[in-house]
Amino acid sequence: MPALAEQESNVGPAAATASIVVAIPALNEADSIGDVIAGIPRDIASRIIVADGGSTDATVARARSAGAHVIEAGKGYGRACWRATAAAPDAEIMVFMDGDGADDPTSLTALIAPIRSGEYDFVIGSRARGKREPGSIAWHQLAAGAIAGWAMRVLYGVRYTDMCAFRAIRRQALLDLGMREMTYGWNIEMQMRAAQAGLRILEIPVPYHCRTGGTSKVAGSLRGSLRAGLRILATFCRVAARPTAGRRTAARSHEGADAR
Repeated sequence: MPALAEQESNVGPAAATASIVVAIPALNEADSIGDVIAGIPRDIASRIIVADGGSTDATVARARSAGAHVIEAGKGYGRACWRATAAAPDAEIMVFMDGDGADDPTSLTALIAPIRSGEYDFVIGSRARGKREPGSIAWHQLAAGAIAGWAMRVLYGVRYTDMCAFRAIRRQALLDLGMREMTYGWNIEMQMRAAQAGLRILEIPVPYHCRTGGTSKVAGSLRGSLRAGLRILATFCRVAARPTAGRRTAARSHEGADAR
């Protein structure tokens, strides 16, 4: 799968009326997808795209009934994110979140405000720093986020504490990153390439809830955890080996207890 590309690059300040598109990769999330979509503030999100990975339940029907635009994404978490981005040429800011009900849509304003203000290009939620419902996240997921964050700080001087799916980024900045990972390595590739490119990065704490339906494809089984972990590790090694001479500026990262 080739990297996303467009003819022009413009990573300037996003206007207050910037088009916000929320992308939700989904696979057999029928029990939760309707409520997730209903919880997204429509005065903020101009469009909601559910990128379906081949669900065999009522995910597609319920997503459409809730008002989302549904696309067939094929297999792969990263591929779903890629195709949702490609399906939103009108978007100035892309927001990514999961469809299992664990991400808190009320945090959407906090994610996009620093981008709209022109201060940042990429804002990522941190479950590690936010309030977590008991049982919402496994210890090894938190550990993996901490280890990956430490490694990226060593490489780029950027401080991450999580690889949370809930994030917002200027669409053109995302296109310019040259994303290629079509599976579970998508999130860490985005974080690493954003740091390599010198994007203005902000991590904010976000609440995290227990999923409201279905079974986690990553943490729900030993096999799923191992497969995702190996893919993330392989992605980290591949992206870390990329030459750094093409960076626009030194990577910059800022922590914030709240979005400004």
